[in-house]
Amino acid sequence: MGGITLPEVLARRAAAGGAQADTSVILFWMWGGPSQLETYDMKPDAPSEYRGPLHPIRTNVPGIEICEYMPMQAQMADKFSIIRSLHHEMSAHNDGSIEVLTGKTPSKPDPTSQARSEHPDFGMVTSRLRGPRTDGLPQYVGVQKAPFMTKPTYLGVSQKAFETGDPAAEKFSPPNLTLAAGIHNERFENRKSLVTQFDRFRRDLDQSGSLEAIDQFRASAFNILTSRQVADAFDLNQEDPQRRDRYGRHRWGQSCLLARRLAEAGVAVINVDATAPNNTTKHFSWDDHAGAFHLDYAQRERLPQMDQALTALINDLYDRRLNDRVLVIAMGEFGRTPRITHAPKNFSNQVGLGRDHWPQAFSAFISGGGLRMGQVVGQTNSKAEFPLHDPVTPQDLLATVYRHLGINPRQSLTDFAGRPVPVLPGGKPIEALV
Repeated sequence: MGGITLPEVLARRAAAGGAQADTSVILFWMWGGPSQLETYDMKPDAPSEYRGPLHPIRTNVPGIEICEYMPMQAQMADKFSIIRSLHHEMSAHNDGSIEVLTGKTPSKPDPTSQARSEHPDFGMVTSRLRGPRTDGLPQYVGVQKAPFMTKPTYLGVSQKAFETGDPAAEKFSPPNLTLAAGIHNERFENRKSLVTQFDRFRRDLDQSGSLEAIDQFRASAFNILTSRQVADAFDLNQEDPQRRDRYGRHRWGQSCLLARRLAEAGVAVINVDATAPNNTTKHFSWDDHAGAFHLDYAQRERLPQMDQALTALINDLYDRRLNDRVLVIAMGEFGRTPRITHAPKNFSNQVGLGRDHWPQAFSAFISGGGLRMGQVVGQTNSKAEFPLHDPVTPQDLLATVYRHLGINPRQSLTDFAGRPVPVLPGGKPIEALV
C-alpha cells in the first residue's frame, strides 16, 4: 500500500511547487537543556554556588574559552562561533523545544512537558517548500530519530522526518531501504506488474487522458523505492575505517558522519538526536537536575564524545569545501539555572550537583553556512542569568537558518482552516553572523 500511495504524495507535492536548493542544515539536537555554564558560557569568576565544578580552557581564538572537556573544539574555534545570548520564556522541555524548532510560541504552555506542536518545525517546513527530490532522497532526516514534540500538522504526514535508527548499531541499515539494497526484488516486481495491469485497465476507461500524469508520478515512486543512490547515501560502510574512527565509533560520532553523508548528497535538514551518546549511558539527556545527575560526571561522559563528533564533522566539511553549503548548529531547548542545586548523597556516596531549567539565557554552537566564524555573539551577565547585550531569540536564529536554506520566512503556509500562517512570525537574521 505504501508503494501504491506514494505517487499520489509526489503528485500533491509537485502541485504545491517549491524551489530546489543545494544548501543543508545539520542540527545536533541536545534535548534536555545543556548547561551554558558547563559548555560555552563558563563563569570562572562567579561565586562558587554559580560557577560549577568544571574549568574553562583557552581556544585558538584569543578571548574565547570553553569547557575543559572539549579540547578538540578548542583547537578549531576559528571554524565556529558561539551565541551566548539566546533566550525565551518557555521553561518546560516540550514548550521550549517547540519554541526553538518552530519559531512559534505555544499558545497553551504545558509545565508537564506533554505538549505537542500546533505548527510544523523548520525541517518539515523546508521539506514542504523545497518539494521532493528527483533522486528520491528525503528532504528531512532524523538521524536516530526526530524530535517527538513537533508534528507536521497542516503540512501533512508526508513532511515528517525519515528516521534512520542508530548508525552505530552493528549491521546498521535504515528502515524501508531494503528494496534499494536488493532485498525482496522479486516480490516487488510482482506488485509492480499488478499495478501496471490495473493502470492499463483504468487507462482503457479513461476518456480524458488524466491518467497519463499519474503514470509519471508512479514511475518516480518506483525509482525512489529502488534507488541505489538513496541506499548509498545511508551506507556508512563506504567510508574509510580511519575516518569512522576519527568521528568515534559511538552513537554521536557515527550519527555526525551519517549527517555529513546526507548533507553532501543533498538532504536539506538533518536532525542528529544528541540525547544518549551510547547504548549503555545512564545520562540519557541533558536534563541535569541534582539527584538525577552530577554535573561533573555527566559532562565527563558526554562532552568528550560530543567534542570528537563535532570536531570531526566540522573539519570534514571544511576539508571537502562544504562549509559554505552546510550549516551546523549544536544546541538544546534552553539552559540551566545559574545557581547550583544539591541533592543528598546517592548510591555512589556522591553529592549530586545539578541545575534546573532556565530559558532566560542559553548558548548555541554554530559553524559554516558561509557565516562569520571565530567569534562570540552576545554576552550574559556575570552569573549567566540573562543577556547583557545583543540578545538573540529563537526566531532570530531560525531566520538565519531560513536565510541559509534560501527560504523567505515571511511567506505563508495554509492551516487546516484555510488561513495563512507565516513560516516565521518574527525575528531577523543575526547581524553579527551574516
